[in-house]
Amino acid sequence: VQLQASGGGLVQAGGSLRLSCAASGRTFSSYAMGWFRQAPGKKREFVAAISWNGRSTGYADSVKGRFTISRDNARNTVYLQMNSLKSEDTAVYYCAAESRFGVFRSPADFGSWGQGTQVTVSS
Repeated sequence: VQLQASGGGLVQAGGSLRLSCAASGRTFSSYAMGWFRQAPGKKREFVAAISWNGRSTGYADSVKGRFTISRDNARNTVYLQMNSLKSEDTAVYYCAAESRFGVFRSPADFGSWGQGTQVTVSS
């Protein structure tokens, strides 16, 4: 599967953004999906993940209650709604896909990656 992330940009602290990740291929509905982020000089870190049918999700503690992951299998798209953004949320955000059932949190669990979209939160 090929992934294309979009929706990043510059936003003030406290604001919101919605990231989208469009997937190619007819088997998107069988993929677990995830969002990760990487700030300059830091390791790529887990943000959120969702199961193939959207019924199970997982979040990093740092974004729980502020970010929401969802998916639309009819549109082959996964979303990350980000509210109450903080300066520490500034990073390149990546979507990832894995053709297994479940919810995964490690970058090593995902076999396909998008190109990343920059999110910058100004304080």
